[in-house]
Amino acid sequence: MPQRIDTTFTSGGEECAAYLYTPPGATTPVPCVVMAHGFSATRDDALPAYAERFAQAGLAALVFDYRHFGASTGEPRQLLDIRRQHEDYEAAIAFARAHEAVDGSRIALWGSSFSGGHVMALAQGRDDIAAVVAQAPFADGLPTLKEVPLKNMARLTAEAVADQTGALLGRAPRYVPAVGEPGSFAVMTAPEAKPGFTAIAPEWSRWRNEVAARIGLHVGIYRPGAGTADIRCPLLVCVCEKDATTPPGPAIRAAERAPRGELRRYPIGHFDIYLGKDFERAVADQTEFLSRHLC
Repeated sequence: MPQRIDTTFTSGGEECAAYLYTPPGATTPVPCVVMAHGFSATRDDALPAYAERFAQAGLAALVFDYRHFGASTGEPRQLLDIRRQHEDYEAAIAFARAHEAVDGSRIALWGSSFSGGHVMALAQGRDDIAAVVAQAPFADGLPTLKEVPLKNMARLTAEAVADQTGALLGRAPRYVPAVGEPGSFAVMTAPEAKPGFTAIAPEWSRWRNEVAARIGLHVGIYRPGAGTADIRCPLLVCVCEKDATTPPGPAIRAAERAPRGELRRYPIGHFDIYLGKDFERAVADQTEFLSRHLC
């Protein structure tokens, strides 16, 4: 069985909690996959299953919580800040690269949903990343916002402005639900959203169904899939064709733009890829891709 170490690394003056998985019986440094979750989720929410498979294939995997989330430090809690999450990925890469169990010349990035966008953004224009996996990725903010009901969009915008104004005045955050039933108010209300989060978050998960509302001012202008022509390393994009949370079209185009892009399409919804036979198919494709380019 792979070994798992509970560890931490520093980012922006805070401690990011992480699991480091290493292959069974490894005696020399191995490649490493740096992994984090999507919108509001934590390291315990289905990610260990991927990391264990990668470790069984001979790769290390570093799975971490962003600042302000899960077991990591950072106040206020549940602050979803794109720039800070990018910084946390960079700190995780540096930590992995310096670890004695890791071959620092072979670092891959893995992201799912919102973090699937992060890893595409972070890989652009650099030569020190060996491969990238983007699963059901958030590739373009505007098409994603079109999936949000108009009344929810209006309320989210108002809450976001109030939260950002309050932050400038030193006030506590205004929180909005991350997921909810169709017809309710939340950032994600597709029929798959609430059952999907319920299915991937175990009883011991630190996931909380809320985020600081100010993220509503930034989601629409975040377009991480637009620059994939500048990703020089191999990129695997795993698209869920029935995705009602992150539209598949922008992700498909992102894969097609990448010089070394590879596309896998699955006839499933956004959260199906984390569980059961759909997980088995996707993780097998990802493990083959990572092994091919890292090992």
